[in-house]
Order: sequence, then structure tokens, then C-alpha cells
Amino acid sequence: MKVTILTGSNRDSATSTRLAVHVGQLISKKGHSVLLHDLFQTPLPFYSPDGIGHDHAAVQQLQQAMREADAIVLASPEYHGSISGVLKNALDFLGQDHFRGKAVLSLSSSGGAVGTSSLQQLQAIVRNLHGINSPEWISIGGAQRNLLADGLAAYEGGGHEIHDRIHRSTLAFLELASLVKGG
Repeated sequence: MKVTILTGSNRDSATSTRLAVHVGQLISKKGHSVLLHDLFQTPLPFYSPDGIGHDHAAVQQLQQAMREADAIVLASPEYHGSISGVLKNALDFLGQDHFRGKAVLSLSSSGGAVGTSSLQQLQAIVRNLHGINSPEWISIGGAQRNLLADGLAAYEGGGHEIHDRIHRSTLAFLELASLVKGG
């Protein structure tokens, strides 16, 4: 199965991106192909409904990756109770033909306790694009974000609960994606 991960931060080494990379590693270990599309590394022009910028190479690359994906992971920092503008801009370049009938896992990272507002908004966007929201989502916040500093694999100071949640949520997503794909 091909899984495309779209990270929506405009900051190098963002915790939401590091969380997405970790989830991608878990997905790869289960034998699936993972493509990470990092919007910090590959920025997009501002979306215009008039079609300006739609022929930009980065837009074409994103659209192709999303079309070819069997399942999708969306990751965003939570800013002021919402998803990042960078991710929203990228999603505006996409449509139902990129999401229809595909399982989607949403991830967030928040400076506060958790980023559920951004996850609820992502789920609404996914529904409008005819994607299928995974019943689980992953949000890390506050001190949990520190677990990503050395990679989420090292849990010397605790963090087993978030580690278990990330694994459980990722497995639930893969199970849904497999069922939706017909495998």
C-alpha cells in the first residue's frame, strides 16, 4: 500500500513533522511504501481559485503524490486553535479526486496540552473531500513534544502512554486503509 504523508509546518524540525516522520517509520516497518511531502522543504505558492500557480512544479508534485496514494496522513501544528495556514493552503490545491475513498489519519502538535481543535477541523476538511477519517487521531502537546527531541524511539524518561497511543492509532489507520483498499 502507498501512504502519502503531508506535513504542514513552515518550520524546520517542527514537532508535528517529527511526529509524522515517526508514524511514517512505523508504517514502513509494516511493509508499506511511504512518501513524505514536507511543505517546509517543498513550499507551495499561495492558492488562487483563478488557477494562478496551479502549474507550479511543487503543486503538480503534491497533486500526483496524493492521487497515487492509497492512504493519507495529514500532520499540522496547532496555531490559535486551528491547522497551519501552510497546510490549509496545500489542501486548497487538492480536491475530491485526491481523497475520495481513501483512509486519512490526522496528527497534530500543540504548545498546549493537546491539539484537538485542529484535528476536528482536519476531519471536517477530509469529510468534505470525501476521504475516510481514521477513527483514531494523534495529538501531542506540552511536555509530550519533548519526547520527539531525540526521536520518539527513546523513552528513558517515560512517555510510554503516548508511544502506545501512536502505535495503536497507526495500526488502526492501517487496518482501515487495508479494508478500504480491499485487502
